[in-house]
Amino acid sequence: MSSELLDTAGTLLRKLRSSYDELAVMINGIDSVMVKIVNNNVALKYSRKSYNVGLYLVKGRKVLILESSTSDLNQLSRAADDISKYVHIIEESELYAPLPEPRQVKPLGNLVDSNVVKYMSEPAKLCEVLINSAVNEGGERVSGILSLGVRSKALVSSNGFEGFEVGSEVSTYLRVFKGDYSGHWAYGSRFLDLKSIEDVGRTAAQYASYAKGFVDIPPGRYDVILSPLVVGNLMELVVSMTSAFNVLAGFSMFISKSLGDVVATDKLTLADVPRDVELSGSTSFDDEGVETYNKELISRGSLKTLLHNSKTARKFNTVSTGNAGWITPRPWNIAVTPGDSNIDEMVREVRNGLLISNNWYTRLQNYVEGAFSTVSRDAVLVIRDGEVVGNARRVRIADNLSRLLSNIWLVGRKCYLIKWWEVEVPSKVPYILVKDLNITKPFE
Repeated sequence: MSSELLDTAGTLLRKLRSSYDELAVMINGIDSVMVKIVNNNVALKYSRKSYNVGLYLVKGRKVLILESSTSDLNQLSRAADDISKYVHIIEESELYAPLPEPRQVKPLGNLVDSNVVKYMSEPAKLCEVLINSAVNEGGERVSGILSLGVRSKALVSSNGFEGFEVGSEVSTYLRVFKGDYSGHWAYGSRFLDLKSIEDVGRTAAQYASYAKGFVDIPPGRYDVILSPLVVGNLMELVVSMTSAFNVLAGFSMFISKSLGDVVATDKLTLADVPRDVELSGSTSFDDEGVETYNKELISRGSLKTLLHNSKTARKFNTVSTGNAGWITPRPWNIAVTPGDSNIDEMVREVRNGLLISNNWYTRLQNYVEGAFSTVSRDAVLVIRDGEVVGNARRVRIADNLSRLLSNIWLVGRKCYLIKWWEVEVPSKVPYILVKDLNITKPFE
């Protein structure tokens, strides 16, 4: 497969080489299976094989980017030729920087799990594991998604870089209902771990079964335990704001911060970890062919680095961090350094608060201030004097990310591998207890 994709990319590069000063060709391939579970049964199986081709084209300091899902090289070549006719009306890029000179990249090793490949032909067996683990824990109705796949990428550039990677991935989430209550859990990794698959069903069912009786929660400030699903969702927002492009564009609460400034409690260390092979975003090179490395973005509460490609690095007078995006630097995987607490200790610490197990509809109202809101979904456990006393109905966190980061009180010692539709960047995150979060009702 590596020679096929690289040959295809190389052929396209040679066809276009004479028309542009610099260019790069990226081909991403996906061979995947998705299974939908509805009411304890497999309702739909969907298989997909596709390729996406990206072209990075430079004439002078003018940059053009073309993406297509076609596999017809002649069609792509014609589209690139057509675009070249309009280069004269395109403005020069304010962030232009030449493609980096190629250097040797240390590979990550074998990223393909044979078990993932095996279950792609028989995913119903894994669905049975998910369903049975939830039902055995007391769940009545089970719905969710299981995805298995193998992704490949090939990158060639006019300055001589040539790279290829292929890796497997598995992700799943399950919503479990018991009476009027529901629980939810998710998992994502490069490698298939049957215990983690079972834990998805088991944990979701435990949340659906744990606390009976609804308790009214008036708006106000509460101490809140955030589950790894919620932590993954919110830390994805925080990490996106460390992209140097977002800082330049005004879409970051770090716009007025300098490296070394305190932006969180010293209990938080947050990192981009592209070389953590457990997580499915792991990669040895970025979209410019720069070698990746693990890096702390917030280190014990202090802003340590921003994410850069070659363009933003030139603007900031620094070097690429191996996080290109041809336009926007981005994280590959997110990790929070574990603390020393377990979930029971966190619950005992709370006098008047909540445990929010899941969230969605996260929105930023003000990027510079970090003002955001997010709505709970599924179990919201009410905690009083260190004891769970019932379930709250749906609530909204309406606060700002700066205050949230500064009010982190306890960090869990166990991290969970999370990836699902509300946590798009693969994340390794724990439970976190945050003091004094503003809670409202969803309709307010």
